[in-house]
Amino acid sequence: MQINVLDYLEKTAAKYPGKIAIIDEQNRIKFSELKMLAKAAGSALIAEKPAAIRSPVAVLVNRTAAAIISFLGVLYSGNYYAPIDARVPKQRLQLLLDDLKPSFVICEKKDLELLESLDNSPPCLVYEDIIHSQVNDRALAEIRKRIIDLDPVYILYTSGSTGIPKGTVVPQRSVIDLTEWLASTFDFASDEVMGNQTPFYFDASVKDIYLCLKTGMTMVIIPQKLFMFPLLLLDYLNEHRVTTILWATSTFVLLANSKVFAQKKPLYLKKIFFAGEAMYGKYLNIWRKYFPQAMYVNLYGPTEVTVDCTYYIVDREFADDEPVPIGRACRNMEVFLLDENNRLITASGKAGEICVRGTGVALGYYRDPKRTAEVFVQNPLNSDYRDLVYRTGDIARLNEYGELVFCGRKDEQVKHQGNRIELGEIERAACSQEGVEACVCFYDEKNKRIVLQYVGHTGEVPLLRGLRERLPRYMLPAVIERRQEFPYNANGKIDRRKIMEIYYGKNN
Repeated sequence: MQINVLDYLEKTAAKYPGKIAIIDEQNRIKFSELKMLAKAAGSALIAEKPAAIRSPVAVLVNRTAAAIISFLGVLYSGNYYAPIDARVPKQRLQLLLDDLKPSFVICEKKDLELLESLDNSPPCLVYEDIIHSQVNDRALAEIRKRIIDLDPVYILYTSGSTGIPKGTVVPQRSVIDLTEWLASTFDFASDEVMGNQTPFYFDASVKDIYLCLKTGMTMVIIPQKLFMFPLLLLDYLNEHRVTTILWATSTFVLLANSKVFAQKKPLYLKKIFFAGEAMYGKYLNIWRKYFPQAMYVNLYGPTEVTVDCTYYIVDREFADDEPVPIGRACRNMEVFLLDENNRLITASGKAGEICVRGTGVALGYYRDPKRTAEVFVQNPLNSDYRDLVYRTGDIARLNEYGELVFCGRKDEQVKHQGNRIELGEIERAACSQEGVEACVCFYDEKNKRIVLQYVGHTGEVPLLRGLRERLPRYMLPAVIERRQEFPYNANGKIDRRKIMEIYYGKNN
């Protein structure tokens, strides 16, 4: 029985020592080199603080192989890593480090000045130095014996609704179960090439990292700037013969709207996964038109359930305004819907909160028992023994196939003119209109009105006319605004919070 994710690296390095593990803009690192660099980094951490074990180590990350090597080095030292964007504003970095109180911060040399400018910075270890440390195999082996599969692998910080970030703690067993399920369900092999889009401080990157370590796939870290230039992005995918992508839904939408596939195609893509936001048939149909032979998979899951808890392999046609299902539970996970009275929903069409139990459920929020207790709860359907469930705050319904269909956030349900409204339903209707590339709907509580903002080439009047054909009168937006573009957050999702801040700044 495997209890440590480092087994993936060691087995693959023994099997494919000369194979390229990671490609970034500057480096091509073999699996054997990856192992030695990680062990050197781990040895450096042990030498600095021999007694430290099961402690957090912050890692300032860029889109480089250094991030992954640092993660693995932290794990070799018997500790767990907390990725932080190296470009994060100074104030937020200070906030995260004050909450984390890490034993060390690992950073590349170019980011050292940022850390040194903080009022209270933990001890810093420079990546370029620690990878040249002498490997202490004996110390590494002794620490390895003490790690069990309930010990953490990482902490990932997400934005809380209060503005205070939440650090989700994820253990070895959760990452191993996710990786084993992905590898076996989708038959990944060593001759495939993964095109990484997701930043390493975002949970979806966990799939990329550990799938490649387990299977011997090569990970190509795609430069972020290329996502602004679709033709160059496709050239890059072809140059590196990328066969597999696990990308944010918004990235797929941007490429679909760019009309780039009429000029150029990614020649080697076979497996296409999307996650993070609702996917509509309109955008999926564009991809399937040009790449009908590829496998398409919709994945769903919050950070708190170790990346993914449901999946749907696309196996039928969808209308442009039809949401793509998020499917059924991943292996060793149970996903079910509860109504407002904690009763199980089994009938199709009725919406409820998505609740998750199984090995993917995280250990909770770091040093935050109050917020942990609010959402990591005893299963309301079981009072006989301890049975932990994560309440996602997401709303879904069952369709006629028994598949889950994502509807929106619980906090996006609004009461307007005496009617309960799902804002996601308005977005779905708007996205289906010709000329609409992306849209965001929210409720202006102060003025009691529904606001719809969109990007596209159609006008506000034709859009409203189209919405009148699809929505009841009480669901029609009172304000429709066209924007040149939407802001996106670092995870590649539309930044809804920023959009609302701009709107309220102009209207209140």
